[in-house]
Amino acid sequence: MVQMDYGAFLIREKRLQKDWSQEGLCKGICTASYLSKIEQGKAAPSETVLRMLFERLGIVWSGKEDGCTQAGVEDAYELLLSEEWEQLENYISEDSWKRYAYSPWGLDYLLIGKMCHEHKPLNSDLEGLMDARQLAIQRILEGRPEEAVRLFPCGFTYEWAGSVCYERGNMAQAIEFMHRANSLAAEEGRIRIMLAARAAMGSCYANLLDVTFMRRHYAAAKRLAQALGAKEIQNDIAYNIASTELQLGQYQKALAYLETTKEKPTLLSMHKLAICYEKLGQPQKALEALSLCKGLSDNSPEKLVSEMIRTVYLRLTDPEYLDSQQYGETLHRCFSLCRTNVPVGFCLFQLPWMLEWYEHNRQYKQACRLLQEFPEYHKFSVLNEE
Repeated sequence: MVQMDYGAFLIREKRLQKDWSQEGLCKGICTASYLSKIEQGKAAPSETVLRMLFERLGIVWSGKEDGCTQAGVEDAYELLLSEEWEQLENYISEDSWKRYAYSPWGLDYLLIGKMCHEHKPLNSDLEGLMDARQLAIQRILEGRPEEAVRLFPCGFTYEWAGSVCYERGNMAQAIEFMHRANSLAAEEGRIRIMLAARAAMGSCYANLLDVTFMRRHYAAAKRLAQALGAKEIQNDIAYNIASTELQLGQYQKALAYLETTKEKPTLLSMHKLAICYEKLGQPQKALEALSLCKGLSDNSPEKLVSEMIRTVYLRLTDPEYLDSQQYGETLHRCFSLCRTNVPVGFCLFQLPWMLEWYEHNRQYKQACRLLQEFPEYHKFSVLNEE
């Protein structure tokens, strides 16, 4: 039996979309019984028959003679698996790549496009046509990268698996996957995967408030970022270190970096800078930092960062904020959004103010529940300095 390929699947799909019978499609090209075998994967049609069937369906089918080759697909996969996103975007925007949409490599065309743009899986009906690599990409698009690493273990799939675990708040599993991603990427010579894995491990340890390992992995990531000229990632690393220092009460250390962000402010950096000033007893400077947020766009889920900024503003402008219903509602809404939309680190950062609210309002059971839910909070009292 010949396994059904993408061309056969596409012929059947397009025929049914047009509500054509097999006889109507194949008349003058082949017999209906032969077309039936093609659609079932029981016969492999010649290139001539394939092109004629697609032509009748209004589709231009491309093959090797049209410039579509396995080598061209492998070039695209090389960029994808190396996370060379800018180069990949340029590659798939070329007309020569667009011909792969209706070719024997159509599945690769679709999957690579999904990874670059929509991040949505293909129809599950196509999975029977996929090889291990294709199915691994499908699982990543489905948010099931743990399965992807079993299907196609490489630095890319392990890095994606680690990212999903990080988003779910499973730092231990994320670190394990990222360690493997870094090792495989080093063997494969994929430096951007190494950078992503090292930076992610730094973020994982930052969430665990383990400063020693955070600095170790961020230092390695910074060296890789410098080698690649990835200035934005270097800034992200510096910001994350400062955020952790702020979280651990090392306000002067955090301030040294956060004050430099006023030249190109973002909502998150000004949020952290305002808190830094607040903790250092400089409310006017904190309000000045928040004033720099005006006009900045908030692309966070459900305007979460704007809500975070609002809680700081309410604390700064109302000495009795712990008795304010408005502050309490804003704080709870902010914490709820953190729980459902962003990594656990955001919750840990907001946790002290939630506990402050509960304790002031004698809601001790709620405070205890939070401490049980976020046991990492106990590390606030232990500074893991090198």
